[in-house]
Amino acid sequence: MQELELRLPPVVVVLLHGLAAWWLAQCAFMPMALAGAGALAVPLVLVFLGLVFGVMAVLGFRRQRTTVNPTRPGDASTLVTAGVYRFSRNPMYLALLLWLCAWSLVLADGLALAAVPLFVLYMNRFQIGPEERVMTELFGDAYRQYCQRVRRWL
Repeated sequence: MQELELRLPPVVVVLLHGLAAWWLAQCAFMPMALAGAGALAVPLVLVFLGLVFGVMAVLGFRRQRTTVNPTRPGDASTLVTAGVYRFSRNPMYLALLLWLCAWSLVLADGLALAAVPLFVLYMNRFQIGPEERVMTELFGDAYRQYCQRVRRWL
């Protein structure tokens, strides 16, 4: 299983998950009836929130001149704890999660929405866990204290 750690960029993982969600919706295993303005408003709000989290997270890394490459966490030069990182240790992944939720709602398929936690499980095991090990090696107690203050997702 370690072969999968840090191998697939999270954007690829979210695209594959989104494609699988689309396929599930085409099979119409669990269609959901979404009615009214909320049928579009909720996904739009999720997309907007994802965009805010994602942009703020990338800007935070850029301001500190550290890498945003998720497959090479060992290249990190700075521990970023300000801005959106005060609320989530992984705001970029949170942004992707919000977009997946929005996509599943747009597809109006309960099984596609129910599969969203699989993305979280995958990311925790094959992306975030390995990143946290590297960050602990790089930043030691400062990173451990940060982990005690700030939740992994939100």
